[in-house]
Amino acid sequence: MKAWLKTLCLVPLAAAALVGASPARAADLLDTVKSAGVLKIGIEGTYPPFNYRGTDGQLDGFDVDVAKAVAERLGVKPMFVTTEWSGIIGGLVAGKFDVIVNQVAITDERKKSLDFSQPYTYSAAQLIQRKDDKREFNSLEALKGHKLGVSLGSNYDKLAKAVPGIDVRTYPGAPEYLRDLAAGRVDAALNDRLMLAYLIKTSNLPLRPGAVLQSTNQSVGIPFRKGNPKFAKAIDDALASMKQDGSLTKLAEKWFGEDVSKPAK
Repeated sequence: MKAWLKTLCLVPLAAAALVGASPARAADLLDTVKSAGVLKIGIEGTYPPFNYRGTDGQLDGFDVDVAKAVAERLGVKPMFVTTEWSGIIGGLVAGKFDVIVNQVAITDERKKSLDFSQPYTYSAAQLIQRKDDKREFNSLEALKGHKLGVSLGSNYDKLAKAVPGIDVRTYPGAPEYLRDLAAGRVDAALNDRLMLAYLIKTSNLPLRPGAVLQSTNQSVGIPFRKGNPKFAKAIDDALASMKQDGSLTKLAEKWFGEDVSKPAK
């Protein structure tokens, strides 16, 4: 048989082999992380007391401690990648890091594109008011016709805008809206109840905690890209072991004075 005829005969055989072959499956994230020896963690680094840079320039906070403990239980080193909140979910989807440990609330919308670990924090939204303001806003509905300060793109931004009639004012972050609140340019502000004591103390402004919005109870987990069942189990096993041995409770009490790893009763 001539060489050119052999080639023609081999073409359909090769094509048939390609059709019958199953596509190669991407490695599970657990294998990738274990191979690299590093867990890349997306974090803001500007969200105290959850994550921030201390006076020594090193990252510190509740989320940082949790992330380090999870990495240790996976048998790898933590590598923190600081990212602004506005781009942190996009960074995870794009593969810039493996997980986010940054108080990401578990929502049905986010679960459409991401997988989550079991919750490691439970919280709720809480209002902030001026000390000299005798009004009590006990719900978001009570703020209809009033100005409410929130961080742009946050859960609280969406929460407030879902209630018609509230004049929602968005800001880059808490320092900006707290200053406007103290100056009377907004009537109240909204943030995570776990942050309030820290925010009010460090702002040195005449502010006080307002009502906790019980209807906004939320659970916080560690998100990662879909299609990684081995990694999902490993992350859940790590958190479960931290709950079982009490180490997660100790971290919560260290930063908040209470066990925020369990739903409030």
